[in-house]
Amino acid sequence: MGFCCCFKSYNVRDEPPEEEADIGGNKLASQINNVSIESDTLKLRSVAEVILRMGKGNNSARVFAFDELSTATKNFKVECLLGEGGFGKVYKGYLVDKDQDIAVKQLQRNGSQGNREFLVEVLMLSLLHHPNLVNLIGYCADGDQRILVYEYMPLGSLEDHLLHLSPCMKPLDWTTRMRIAEGAAKGLEYLHDTANPPVIYRDLKASNILLDKDYNPKLSDFGLAKVGPIGDKSHVSTRVMGTYGYCAPEYALTGQLTKMSDVYSFGVVLLEIITGRRAIDALRPSNEQNLVHWAKPLFKDKKRFVEMADPLLKGKYPIKGLYQAIAIAAMCLQEQASSRPLASDIVTALEYLAIPSNNPFQVSKREKHAAKEIGEGGKLQSQDERTRNTLRCKEDNIERV
Repeated sequence: MGFCCCFKSYNVRDEPPEEEADIGGNKLASQINNVSIESDTLKLRSVAEVILRMGKGNNSARVFAFDELSTATKNFKVECLLGEGGFGKVYKGYLVDKDQDIAVKQLQRNGSQGNREFLVEVLMLSLLHHPNLVNLIGYCADGDQRILVYEYMPLGSLEDHLLHLSPCMKPLDWTTRMRIAEGAAKGLEYLHDTANPPVIYRDLKASNILLDKDYNPKLSDFGLAKVGPIGDKSHVSTRVMGTYGYCAPEYALTGQLTKMSDVYSFGVVLLEIITGRRAIDALRPSNEQNLVHWAKPLFKDKKRFVEMADPLLKGKYPIKGLYQAIAIAAMCLQEQASSRPLASDIVTALEYLAIPSNNPFQVSKREKHAAKEIGEGGKLQSQDERTRNTLRCKEDNIERV
């Protein structure tokens, strides 16, 4: 078990053209344009230089030579392979100089779109830091190689423990599930409220939530992330991309992306955590294949909430906690985006649910949190000078790759 990303993903792509952002004469625009019109070989050879220029010295990511990563992964041997999918392959590696296990994602060389996603992920994770975001250690752009190096997450993904449970694995207990949901919500809150300008993740799903040895969750795979609207703008218009079953309906229909699009995706993940069911499962009866469609009639009947609990929990969950978790998921999955809660409000509610009920001290904390409900307003945005305006101008330039 180890670092896992989305190995089986169904990307949703529609026609609405992506809006070109005003770059205000930024000198980097010409550099990125030059990269985009060169041959693939020249593009990839220039990636490291582009990232360094765009980071303006703020990038914390280490630049690796291909030989270093080849040594770290024993020449990318099969026994080091953690998983693979449409994006490429992930290997476990070891850095001797740091005495550190790493996850090495070797991306497929599939042209400009993959090149753009590589740049976005390096820039996002170099500039954004939070305990619930995966740590990008570095990258390699030697020749035509595009490789990302992350901290190694020994327990793999939430999907492994929830939806790909092997016979030798113990199901997640209720408190651990709520802790994972809380941590994922905190990562989303950081992107929406602390990053300045805000970041819309756009690919929240169980396979992109990684777990450390203590089941602490971290969001991963930022290749589809977008800088959110600022000022008087209500949304960002972009072509529809993401994973079927997790995309907010208004985004899938119009291509108009907002922070509430992420909140909808979080609602789907929370429903997966509660039920142990996949967002889309073709092996179930036709009326149960789409998790949200199956759950919505049940949301209206509180007496049927227990039917939604994962059978693997074997009834070991607080009834009140189950009801409240389902209520949070239902609010996140509202058809009207404006009716969904802010990420900060979701965190407040889940902090309460993640407190173990058998600890007397923590029960008193529970009472302290009980008065706080979803909908009472978001937290004030933090001012992070290192990321102010940098993400927006960087992404504006990347859009041209």
